[in-house]
Order: sequence, then structure tokens, then C-alpha cells
Amino acid sequence: MSFFKPSADPVSNKNVARLQALIWVLIYGGLLTLVLGLSMERLDDAIGWSMVVIGGIIAVIGFVLIYVRSRINVGP
Repeated sequence: MSFFKPSADPVSNKNVARLQALIWVLIYGGLLTLVLGLSMERLDDAIGWSMVVIGGIIAVIGFVLIYVRSRINVGP
């Protein structure tokens, strides 16, 4: 019994597993960067806000990919 069972659909389970891993890396990495930017803002305002914005964008991309993943049809 294997997690990566072959399917007839064009989307493979390996690609879906990679997408799910990428989603969590983007979400957690983006939120971590956002929080570090908030703490960095006390030392340097420009670097802090740029880290907040970049982290927020990365996290939003991860959340959008959750929606994309929900729309992918994977065979039985």
C-alpha cells in the first residue's frame, strides 16, 4: 500500500504532494518573515516594512495555492 498510487489523470499524486509541501513552506516562511519584519521595524523602519510586505505577499501566495489545490482533480 503506497501513498503514490498511479492514476489515469494528468495530475500525478507526486505533483500534488509537492504542491502541498510548497504551500506550507510559503505560508510558514511568509508569516515568519512578516513577524521578523515587525520586530526589525524598531531598528530600521525601511527594512522592517519591506520585510513585512514581502512576508505578507509570500503568505498570501501560499493561501491562494490552497484554493488552487482544492480545485485540482486527482483520481481515486
